[in-house]
Amino acid sequence: MEGTAVTVESVTEVGPSTVALELATPEDFEALPGQFVLLRAAPEGEEVARHYTLSSPTVEETFEITVGVDPDGELAPWLASLEGGETVHIEGPFGTITYKNDGDVVAIAGGPGIGPAVAIAEAAQEAGHDAAVIYQDDEPAHTERLEALSEAGAAVTVLESGDDESLESAVDAHLEDGQCYVFGFADFVDRVAEAIEAAGEDPDEARIENFG
Repeated sequence: MEGTAVTVESVTEVGPSTVALELATPEDFEALPGQFVLLRAAPEGEEVARHYTLSSPTVEETFEITVGVDPDGELAPWLASLEGGETVHIEGPFGTITYKNDGDVVAIAGGPGIGPAVAIAEAAQEAGHDAAVIYQDDEPAHTERLEALSEAGAAVTVLESGDDESLESAVDAHLEDGQCYVFGFADFVDRVAEAIEAAGEDPDEARIENFG
């Protein structure tokens, strides 16, 4: 199997149908919040590969990816069933949407985008900067980390799916608070881009990762 073999250290439920995998960091692996890896495994004897964005602010000894679990999926249900000690293979990191501890941030997430968004917000706070998180999902994940961010001074807004009016208002309220990072599926990032434009700013200035 292609890629670097890494050990699954733990699997933790972090929301409805959502788990976080903690993976041992291989030698010479360096990644920044916002980047992603290609993960390969063979759940039924046949290799499956999927991209997952990092959801930990650092990769010093371990790093984390957050996996939304579709019960009919080829890979995610198997990953969610692991208990630690298993081996998967990764390639990467990939991606140019990165945070380098270089200023205040506004992390905007839809659905599975919360993983990298919360990681970037945590990295900003750890670097002494301010952070805001705007998150739209009917079944929020990483709520404990969001609460910790809020308690540490971050402005955290959690919205229901489809509430585009509140999404636009939240984007307008926090747009000037830092560099915007946007993570989510195409329809969500498109709505955020429209909200940024409606607020009088250029969506091209935001760092947007479209999950497809």
